[in-house]
Amino acid sequence: MSANLIDSTEELSAHLAGHSGRQKTPVCAIDTEADSLHRYRESLCLIQFADESDCVLIDPLAIQDLTPLGEYLSGAIVWMHGADYDMTMLKRQFGALPSKVYDTQIGARLLGARRFGLGDLVSHYFGIELSKSSQKADWGKRPLSPKMVEYALNDVRYLLEMGRKIVGELEVKGRLDWFEESCDAARKKVLERDDSKEEIWRVQGSGKLEPIGLAYLRALWHWRDEEAKNWDRPSFMVAPNRQLLEWSIELAGQKSIALPPHFRSERVKRFKDALGAVAGLSEAELPDRPQGKRRKRDRDFDRKLDRLLKVRETLAAKLDIEGSLIAPRATLESLAADEVEPEEVLLNWQRECLGLL
Repeated sequence: MSANLIDSTEELSAHLAGHSGRQKTPVCAIDTEADSLHRYRESLCLIQFADESDCVLIDPLAIQDLTPLGEYLSGAIVWMHGADYDMTMLKRQFGALPSKVYDTQIGARLLGARRFGLGDLVSHYFGIELSKSSQKADWGKRPLSPKMVEYALNDVRYLLEMGRKIVGELEVKGRLDWFEESCDAARKKVLERDDSKEEIWRVQGSGKLEPIGLAYLRALWHWRDEEAKNWDRPSFMVAPNRQLLEWSIELAGQKSIALPPHFRSERVKRFKDALGAVAGLSEAELPDRPQGKRRKRDRDFDRKLDRLLKVRETLAAKLDIEGSLIAPRATLESLAADEVEPEEVLLNWQRECLGLL
């Protein structure tokens, strides 16, 4: 067992108690690892924790009660990198998020970084090259290898010092308020996100299918989901979305399809049963094609959009940041079409940059 690995509630409580009293508002760095590449139902497998004194790994697979960590984080300032996924995992685990989450990736992008992966930033700020050898490791396996332990600890080892450096640079450039507002908005987005998606079988590219093709796609998606569940593997290991889409197009065109030779006979039978169910559907039972709102493009729309894009690109060049940070093109198109108000889709600093306050 690694000395860096906390695997009991008692040890977790003792560790956090020794760290929470050092400052009025604890500051820490957090990262998470899950087994989404190896299991059907994603599980939180590891939590990396760092503060000013040390870095440790917390084992959610061994610890029956993570309440001490949830209580600690509720009153802490937490640094993360590319925080959306990690916040999602924490929300799922604790039903809440820390009141303040700072994302080094957001900060780096607001400083103008075009390469903003954790490894890129560690190399930039510390001259250290991080190993990627455990990037796709199975974090649900125990014991963790020394290489996996080192990889995991490196995910939080540099975050606090990096955060200080980024904050200092943002202050110099007068963009610290942008950073604060952007991080708050990212946290709010995760809190408000509804994880129970409807019609999740409508994968990217499905909008081009006719109703019969959509029916095949829906049937194949549920077939794949059941296969993955019984096998306890991610659904892409049964068949990727691209394959489901291709099969649906061919079936809708009444073409025969060739299944992978490694499919066992039982899986092939269930596949054919799924297709047979589609053949029995009436026209009224077929899924509807999504009706996208047709945007009226006229001279006024083009003039407004061109003006907004010109303002954005001029300012982005002056600030040396990506234009999409100021406003994505799709957002500008919605504004040009008078479909939304600026305050509905843009942060205060973005509206100020575009002159839309």
